[in-house]
Amino acid sequence: MILVVGGAGYIGSHLVKELVEKEEVVVLDNLSTGHRDAVDSRAIFVKGDLGNVDDLLMVFRSYPIKAVMHFAAYSLVGESVVDPLKYYQNNVASTLTLLQVMMKFKVKNFIFSSTAATYGIPDVELIDETSATTPINPYGRSKLMVEQILADFSKSYGLNYVVLRYFNAAGAHASAAIGESHDPETHLIPIVLQQLLGQREKIAVFGTDYNTPDGTCIRDYIHVTDLANAHILALEALLSGKKSAETYNLGNGLGYSVKEVIETCEKVTGVEANVEMADRRAGDPARLVASSNKIFTELGWKAERNLEKIIADAWEWHQKQTY
Repeated sequence: MILVVGGAGYIGSHLVKELVEKEEVVVLDNLSTGHRDAVDSRAIFVKGDLGNVDDLLMVFRSYPIKAVMHFAAYSLVGESVVDPLKYYQNNVASTLTLLQVMMKFKVKNFIFSSTAATYGIPDVELIDETSATTPINPYGRSKLMVEQILADFSKSYGLNYVVLRYFNAAGAHASAAIGESHDPETHLIPIVLQQLLGQREKIAVFGTDYNTPDGTCIRDYIHVTDLANAHILALEALLSGKKSAETYNLGNGLGYSVKEVIETCEKVTGVEANVEMADRRAGDPARLVASSNKIFTELGWKAERNLEKIIADAWEWHQKQTY
């Protein structure tokens, strides 16, 4: 049985929907940002917190857990700057609690949902796993701290783990049963689609004078189902003994500009966006795109769904929502 902490959240719930086709799954989530109805009915759901020892002991005593997949971090960069304690407490301290209980029950397989925020602002066209890790905010630092803890635990306690770093998960499940729902919403694609549905007055584009082909920032967007499949491949590699301590980037290798995203949303929906040009935001690099050559070479994974497919799936889901 696989334990998915944070399995009611956006990426976690999409992972669970794919994973239940292959494994028995138990989800632990405190529902602080996740949604109970996003959890596939074939999974066992337990409301609890990864920082609560009693909650964890109950799960590990009740189910034969053979691996843990961790999606339960807080992930808002701005909030992490304002309230770093919240991020270090949950993302680092609570993860240590989880790892401690895993060791007690001799569960040695761990998949960690990390972030390209661990790289900070790298000055390279394509970010690979050898790029310097110099995070510029508490969110990125909290994720990098856990990565370093995992490396130490692997050497000292025999923990087998895979770290997956990625930028922007986007899209929705092809069934339109689940999708991206944050409060507040900070991600570009759902913000654009909400504006096209009349739920927002306008879309702000922060900076049009970057050194990019159209002057707007370029970012890496990956369909959330592609991300889920990468996590499953990583899990299978751990369980089969092929990998024991590895880090992979997940990206499309291309990147899309803010203008490209908005124009593709307009193309898919047939609705014209109300766009407002605004000043740059502090700390926004011109280009952040990841190389996924390593995971393609070693595990055979690559992003299969392009930007148009990402937006089409997201649009189908958003149209079903009541705001």
